[in-house]
Amino acid sequence: MLKNYFKTAFRSLTKNKMHSLLNITGLSAGMAVTLLIGLWINDELSFDKYHRNYNSIAQVLQNQTFSGETSTQPTIPMPLGEELRTTYGREFKKVVMSSGTGKHILASENNHFVKNGNYMQADAPSLFSLKMISGSGNGLKDPHTILLSHTVATAIFGDKDPINRLIKFDNTESLKVTGVYEDLPANTTLHDLQFIVPWELQGKAVADNIQNWNNNNWKIYVQMADGVDVDKASAKIKDSKYLKSDNAEKNFKPVIFLHPMRKWHLYAEFKSGVNVGGRIQYVWLFGAIGLFVLLLACINFMNLATAKSEKRAKEVGIRKAIGSRRGQLIYQFFSESLLMAFMAFALSLLLVVLLLPGFNEIAAANMNLPLKSPLFWAAGLGFTLVAGLIAGSYPAFYLSSFQPVKVLKGTYKAGRLATVPRKVLVVLQFTVSIAIIISTIVVFRQVQFAKDRPVGYHRDGLITVETLTSNIHTQFGAFQDDLIKTGAVSGVALSTTPVTESWNSQSNFDWEGRDKNGTQNFATVGISKEYGKTIGWQFTAGRDYRSETGGADGFCFVINESAAKMMGFKNPIGQIVHWYGYNFHIIGVIKDMVMNSPFTPVQPAVFFMNPGQMNVLNIKMKPGAAVNGALKKVAQVYAQYNPGQPFEYKFADDEYARKFNMEERVGKLAGFFAVLAIFISCLGIFGMASFIAEQRVKEIGVRKVLGASVFRLWQLLSKDFVLLVVISLLIASPLAFYLMHKWLQNYEYRAEISWWIFAAAGAGAILITILTVSFQAIKAAMANPVKSLRSE
Repeated sequence: MLKNYFKTAFRSLTKNKMHSLLNITGLSAGMAVTLLIGLWINDELSFDKYHRNYNSIAQVLQNQTFSGETSTQPTIPMPLGEELRTTYGREFKKVVMSSGTGKHILASENNHFVKNGNYMQADAPSLFSLKMISGSGNGLKDPHTILLSHTVATAIFGDKDPINRLIKFDNTESLKVTGVYEDLPANTTLHDLQFIVPWELQGKAVADNIQNWNNNNWKIYVQMADGVDVDKASAKIKDSKYLKSDNAEKNFKPVIFLHPMRKWHLYAEFKSGVNVGGRIQYVWLFGAIGLFVLLLACINFMNLATAKSEKRAKEVGIRKAIGSRRGQLIYQFFSESLLMAFMAFALSLLLVVLLLPGFNEIAAANMNLPLKSPLFWAAGLGFTLVAGLIAGSYPAFYLSSFQPVKVLKGTYKAGRLATVPRKVLVVLQFTVSIAIIISTIVVFRQVQFAKDRPVGYHRDGLITVETLTSNIHTQFGAFQDDLIKTGAVSGVALSTTPVTESWNSQSNFDWEGRDKNGTQNFATVGISKEYGKTIGWQFTAGRDYRSETGGADGFCFVINESAAKMMGFKNPIGQIVHWYGYNFHIIGVIKDMVMNSPFTPVQPAVFFMNPGQMNVLNIKMKPGAAVNGALKKVAQVYAQYNPGQPFEYKFADDEYARKFNMEERVGKLAGFFAVLAIFISCLGIFGMASFIAEQRVKEIGVRKVLGASVFRLWQLLSKDFVLLVVISLLIASPLAFYLMHKWLQNYEYRAEISWWIFAAAGAGAILITILTVSFQAIKAAMANPVKSLRSE
């Protein structure tokens, strides 16, 4: 019997080729979207699960309150690590101190590489369960060793065994390779950890800060002891000495807590010291979009099947008349929908294979179809079965309910109300599609709004180089002159941070009239005298630096507008600020420079002449110079003064553009899904229009004979669909406004939701609908009425 169901279903599909093609295409598109989103969600949810101790690892974070505003920081004072290890030893199996990931030079023979790595304590490899390919992870106990990732070991040593070979670290220390570990996958927080060196290798930095509770510049990772709850341990460490300190520097009221690894990726956003989620909102968002797009495809099936109801009514009547029970008819119609669903699933797999490379690029992921996984096939086939049952449920129960007597007498008519469910489903389709379109436009508007924000300096032709252990500092004047002589460079300067980032902040400033009850936090940037001219910052008051050392400018500040506002000076120029026991005069106020997120207010910043070593080199290319030729000239001069380090540069434009990656990615994904949603909806409308034109073919013939024009007939057949889209727009607009207004609240610097967005989305949907319907409407209107009326 089952074989007969599927044989009959296959005949029905081949008999109605256009109907079948529309259904299978729509279903396969919906399934492909759902599969892509499913792969992406699985990638997001499996983030960091590479580590065996995933459920017991946490990072120590702290909340700091400045001027009534609380921010969450991942950096911690160094003594806290030892205190957690000794005072709270029962709570933790391991406590590991780490530096932030930074670039360092690894050299072997005449080969020099710049790679990302961390200083970490000896328990790090076992804490993060690094998979050792060769050697041992225990080597970090020796302060003159190094662990390499497999890719880095291969790049440096090729096919040779790297174990026990020497590497020159930052052109100073010779370190022995004691282990090579498997590259961490892309969906791990530490995926760019290319090497690890012992904590003690920092030497003076460790010695100077081992008892310094005021330098928040380190990271702490812990592994919970067996049976210890993260939340309870987090509550206990709030009694730390760090929090009880009477030191004046603790005016910012620190609160330390544990952030478990399972939340690092999806729950990484904090607002006012409270975890408000993060990427998890996009997991929910795209999960909902995937289900809705699949629902759209199922709606198409339902609509097209019920639209054919009058054509299949006689088939149902005859089957019932010769003894078919309703249950058998339901099975028959379900077999048709399941056959189409499995054909659509096969086509969707092909679509996913074709779309996955582009989807990976948009999502910045490295996903693959797990075709060898039994779980994938079980989930895929189960998902197809459910989709087929959902798609076939309404037509199966609806068509099987026809009464054979009425059908065979020819008295069966669907009636006006029979079209209501189909219209409701079309409205639902376009409501979802229009809402996605509106959301996509709002996301791109928000990105563009932030991109158009004044940044306070000139990014064009500005490159930065992290000079690391460079000799450039001691010969900076000569280096600068040689670069200018190339004719490719207009300015050169040193700084402690790149223009697109803020690495340091301090709160130990004092000035006349400062609120003694609160603590203000300022970004601090050490610079050379040429910095302002090189990056093109813009003064609103005062002047730039004139000399680098000595004289009046030796102890002077240039501050930004936000710092001037926080200090409360009506006229900041000439005012005195106390810092580390010295008096600094404010000589200039510049427009706010966007150094951190372009979606948040600019942090108050202080720029000062730094007498120490600055590790960032800023080079301004001469306007109009050919980029490739200019970079070659700069690289040649750089190699003369800094032969031990490869010339690796970053364009300030590119670094600033990366700040929009997440929002642009969301916009592109939403746009991709919006296009597919509209495509699926249009397939449904196209099919509906063809059946309506077929049902009304005799009416159209009579109207043509009576003198109706092609335009009038086109209008007659199109207006109902346009009305449905207008209703969808009226429903989708407030829904999309509510959701996107809520999303925009995540950004302090945000665009307004303009009325034209809804008008544009509505106009676009109506235009697409008219174009889709017009093909069938005009074809029916231009048909010869003689053919349609011949049988009357």
